[in-house]
Parts: sequence; C-alpha cells; structure tokens
Amino acid sequence: MALEKMRKRWETALQPVIRASYRLSPITVTWWAVPLGVGGGLLAMYAPGEASGGWWLLGAALLIALAMLVDGLDGSLARAKGEVTRWGDYLDHTIDRVLDATWVVCISASVFVNDLAFGFAAAFLTLLGSYMGTQAQAVAGSRNYRGFSRADRTVLTLASLVVMGILLLVGVDLNTPYPGPLDHVVVNPLSLVVLISALGGIWTFTVRFLQAQTEIRALDAADPLPQPHRNPALAPQQDADERQA
Repeated sequence: MALEKMRKRWETALQPVIRASYRLSPITVTWWAVPLGVGGGLLAMYAPGEASGGWWLLGAALLIALAMLVDGLDGSLARAKGEVTRWGDYLDHTIDRVLDATWVVCISASVFVNDLAFGFAAAFLTLLGSYMGTQAQAVAGSRNYRGFSRADRTVLTLASLVVMGILLLVGVDLNTPYPGPLDHVVVNPLSLVVLISALGGIWTFTVRFLQAQTEIRALDAADPLPQPHRNPALAPQQDADERQA
C-alpha cells in the first residue's frame, strides 16, 4: 500500500523514458512484460542450488525488474499520448495477474523451496486478494489498493531473489526447516516470499472485502439500483397485506 502512494513520483521519474518511447503503442509496451516476466520466473525456477545459481537468481531479479518497469511505463505512456483505453486497462490487469501467479509458482518449484502445492496455494491466495480490488472497482467504480499490494509483493520478490543470489555466491548454506506442515521446506529468502505472499493474500482479501462492503452498502443506500417489476404470484401474502394497508 505504501508503494502505491509513490505512483506520481514514479511517473515523474519516467518522463525521459516516456519521451524516448513516444512513438511506441502503449499496448505493445504492455505485451513486453510477458516475455520479461516469464523469463525471470523460469530463471528462478531452474537456478541450480550451488554458487552459479546465484547468477541465475540475480538474472531473474533483473528480468522481473524490467517487467515492472514496462508495467509502469505503459499506463504513463498511454496518458501522455492521450491513448487511454478500456482494452489497455483490461490487458494490463490480466498480464499483472498472470505474472503474479507465475513468479510465486516458479519460485516454489525451484530447488530452494521445492513444493509446488505450497506455491499454487500462495498463488491462489494472491489472486484472491487481487480479485477483491478489481471486483470492487467493477461494482463500486473505485479501485481498492488496501492490504498487501502488488507493488509491495513485487519489491519483496525482487529483494528475496537478490539476497538469495548473494547468499549462494558467497557460499552461505541454509538448512533450517520450517516447523509443522512446512517442515520439508528450508527457511530462506525465497521460501519466505512464498509464505508472505500466501499470508498477504489472506490479509488483503479480508481487508479489501471489509472495505468494499462498507463502500458498496453506502452506495446502495445513496443510489439504489433500479428494481424489476415484482411477480405478485411469488409473494401473494405480501401483496394481500399491502392491499389491506
């Protein structure tokens, strides 16, 4: 949530890049995030659990960072060119969700976590939290960024990849497992980001649901939806009571 507040500063810093990219279509820029983001996820997934794997993880962090740069550029470019479209917004959100799930699953499939079920659960909870934001926008018309935002989660993912890469390069060996159901998973920066993504998804879903409930109920009270004509045959007793009144 804190990182979402830096959007205006980010757009100001992007101005030189926007000027250099002005001839490009914002939609084309949006699509660039897919190969960059998927490539970063695959590097993390196939990184070997030895010193050389550190370079794989640093490469993964670089590609994901570039994907995020592109993700921040397309909307700014569209606004600068006056080419903001519903399709562009829809495509941007769709690719965001695909990459969010891809990164969590790829990291969980790596030798550093090695638990796909854990990753799919974290990806599901992550998408559930994101869904509450977009659904609130669809119903109430206002985007809900409360909770553990995508920007927060992505920065944490980048930090975990960099730290784990450095630990591999310097030869630090981590072998302490989690307690309980995750006792087969070693505590390290990458397993932590999968765990935090899962817990953050639960928290985000709860916070956004409660916030949306308040806003949507207030909207219902201030501007009720048009109601269809009632079929009297479905509520004969109520109609009789109304006639007597």
